[in-house]
Amino acid sequence: MKSFYITTAIDYVNGSPHLGHAYEKVLTDVIARFRRQMGDQVHFLTGADEHGQKVQASAKKLGVDAQKYVDETSAVFRALYDRLGVSYDDFIRTTEPRHKQVVRAILQQLFDKGEIYQAEYKGFYSTRQEQFLQEKDRNPDGTWPEIFGEVTEIVEANYFFKLRQYQDWLIGFLTENENFIFPRFRQKQVLEFLKEPLNDLCISRPKERLEWGIPLPFDENYVTYVWFDALLNYYSAVAEKGLWPADWNVIGKDILVPPHAVYWPIMLKACGLPPPKGLLVHGWWLQSGAKMSKSKGDAVNPLELVDEFGVDAFRYFLIREMNVGQDSEFTREQFLVRYNSELANNLGNLVNRTLNMTTRFAGGVLPAAEAAEEPEKELRALWEKTRDECIPLAEGFQFHTALERTMAFVTATNAYIEKRAPWKLGKSAEPREQALLRTSLATMAEALRLAVALIQHVTPSTTEKINGVLGYAPGTDWREELVWGAKLDGAKVAGALVLFPRPAPAGKPPATS
Repeated sequence: MKSFYITTAIDYVNGSPHLGHAYEKVLTDVIARFRRQMGDQVHFLTGADEHGQKVQASAKKLGVDAQKYVDETSAVFRALYDRLGVSYDDFIRTTEPRHKQVVRAILQQLFDKGEIYQAEYKGFYSTRQEQFLQEKDRNPDGTWPEIFGEVTEIVEANYFFKLRQYQDWLIGFLTENENFIFPRFRQKQVLEFLKEPLNDLCISRPKERLEWGIPLPFDENYVTYVWFDALLNYYSAVAEKGLWPADWNVIGKDILVPPHAVYWPIMLKACGLPPPKGLLVHGWWLQSGAKMSKSKGDAVNPLELVDEFGVDAFRYFLIREMNVGQDSEFTREQFLVRYNSELANNLGNLVNRTLNMTTRFAGGVLPAAEAAEEPEKELRALWEKTRDECIPLAEGFQFHTALERTMAFVTATNAYIEKRAPWKLGKSAEPREQALLRTSLATMAEALRLAVALIQHVTPSTTEKINGVLGYAPGTDWREELVWGAKLDGAKVAGALVLFPRPAPAGKPPATS
């Protein structure tokens, strides 16, 4: 089996999880599940970034120990991902001994090699972003962008990593590896950034200003800068497993430059380690063209949507609506359009027609298909076209298009039912009509089985429920499950299944599925 190692960004636990956190973890989960279906030995890492000035300040404000604070907040993030069916294999926390040991070992290695030196720094500092700023970071009018929050001028001695000396290497690496960053236009943005000279990276904070961090092994009066700590989680989690390099680091576009596209590959190069095989960079969820934010009060709480519509409906919308790498608008109205038109009225309708008609006309036992005629041949040909398109689409992260094609096949199956009209065939005693009835019941059930197999990495619990009411237990070879056949012959079906209930009217409790 081919090993496949994929990671998400680890979430900074100074706040509550929002739609962007949920999307990144669900997207990575969909990739991980798809690769498992394709036969890969997958290792999926996520986790929590728990050090830094903002965490220390928040804990102090609440009057609690910083470790207690991160224990509680990281548990909230983890609970959300468990609720969303995120199938991670490991959840790393930067306060764990296994991570700290690797960070300190790498710092000592770089210090011993002369890659880290001490110098005095005078300049501007953003507490919100926990980074030092340069004049080029200002707005044209001389003010600081809102993203930096309060900016103060400081003078202090710190330790620096020789980032600048690797700039030419990084430019050469990105030029030679055109597909390192997905989508490719993001790679061009990084190369534009690298046209300006890099400064060496300040990798420490004095303990008198920040205690909550990993102490430098060569000077215990300092702790490690949060990015030099957090980025190493991708390696520290698998340092003893032999899984490095990662196939993909999945991140949001706001942390591509400079952390993941500049600091990270250079840190690895300096350590004698290979870079990840790729960076998968997703966009933002917008409202009215602007990024959602808690400060503006328009951030979406993922759990509210999950409570109202179910986990798989939420997962489906995230993956169906956003083209990986691009931004996408989020509105409740668009969520409801997808929910009603594609899930409830299309897939849910096919499920209930299949169960209802099999119960009415075949005693709840799926018959074998008999001689296939033109309508059956057309639907089967469409299936083979759909399957053969969707696998490469998923391999290229075009999950939204793969879902669109699969739903078009579900629509065609519902149209096939209208054409065959089993409710009319069931009224006839003619042998030919009865044979067509049996064939139509078998055909619609097989089409349903295949469609949900093709989307099971997006909607795993829905696929499991539908297989359950079809009386079917899938095999272990997913590609074999995508072959049109007679796997359902003689299966006993359930009478009904409500998967996607109508949303409750305003003021009433939400329906449950």
